[in-house]
Amino acid sequence: MAGDEALLEALNSTPTRDGGPSDLWEEGQGLSQWAVRHGGDGSPSEQAWLRRTRDALQRVVRGESRAEVLLPLLEGVRKVPFVDDGHVEWVVEVETERRLAVELILDWGRIQESSPGRLRACANSECSLFLLDRSRSNTARWCSMRSCGNRIKARRHYARRGSERPAVPDEVSAE
Repeated sequence: MAGDEALLEALNSTPTRDGGPSDLWEEGQGLSQWAVRHGGDGSPSEQAWLRRTRDALQRVVRGESRAEVLLPLLEGVRKVPFVDDGHVEWVVEVETERRLAVELILDWGRIQESSPGRLRACANSECSLFLLDRSRSNTARWCSMRSCGNRIKARRHYARRGSERPAVPDEVSAE
């Protein structure tokens, strides 16, 4: 779903790079472009709401905060029904600059309700990304098997085998 992807993009906008934290939404026009791509206007006020919401959602998904930290971000928000072509639709009534941030929280809430436990942080302690486990068995642990999964499996392999890790020369001799 589009909301799932937007939520994952937002949560994953703070990847670890070169062993340290980074923020794609602080670099250049990253957040403004993200907001426009998702139907916002990229205004400074909208960006501030998005950063605040992303940071709170990351803490909640990691289990560092309870979901109640999201309540101030939802203050004054209303969902109002209307009928369109014989179907009941729900529309969020909120200030324009808060709409995308509120939609992220609503997407998180929908995932919590429809797929509990499937949105989680990557199991690699050196990674800061999140995943939405879409596997039937709900056993996915890493944001990417190619990167984090292989790294963890290789570490476990070498730990089991002891110090048999192949030596890598520090310098190549010119002799």
